[in-house]
Amino acid sequence: MKRLKVVLATGNAHKRDEIARIVAELKLPLEIVDPPQPLPEVVEDGATLEINATKKAVEVCHAMGMPALADDTGLEIDALNGEPGIYAARWAGEDCDFRKNIAKALRLLSGMPPERRTARFRTVVALCHDPDEPVDLAEGKVEGRISDWPTGGGGFGYDPIFYLPEMGRSMAELDESEKNRISHRFRALLALKGVLTR
Repeated sequence: MKRLKVVLATGNAHKRDEIARIVAELKLPLEIVDPPQPLPEVVEDGATLEINATKKAVEVCHAMGMPALADDTGLEIDALNGEPGIYAARWAGEDCDFRKNIAKALRLLSGMPPERRTARFRTVVALCHDPDEPVDLAEGKVEGRISDWPTGGGGFGYDPIFYLPEMGRSMAELDESEKNRISHRFRALLALKGVLTR
């Protein structure tokens, strides 16, 4: 199958590298190329992951004049009514970083027993071939719980406090290949492969 040349609709270097590795591992019929010009600033003001991923893919596709692949990811903590959800990256304020976001999660869950700390990462990927046509959408999620403190030095974002009971480790304690085989982003891109090859 001929591979489709796409640009990634993200300026996040961690996310870009992770997506590129997963695309290669899954042998998706996609060739990730450098954008021909700087990516546009896309305001993520949608109410859902689906809306934000679609908006990013469509706007970048239109600006670059070529297909674009975007994703949007949220962390849903059950005891906090699904927060931070789509606001995961900026939960602790507009100028926050993930250390502050992690500190906020641990503060809000302080003293809560493990069985009430259930959470999930959810990713939606959107592939836009043409800004005037519907996008291909796929979703992936992974269940876990929020630990009492950060562990591990790998991954990024909330990975140090996202504990995977079946593996006995946090997401940040997994090596790159382990994470890429079970992550929400891997599962979303695997689902997209099913859409693209059917």
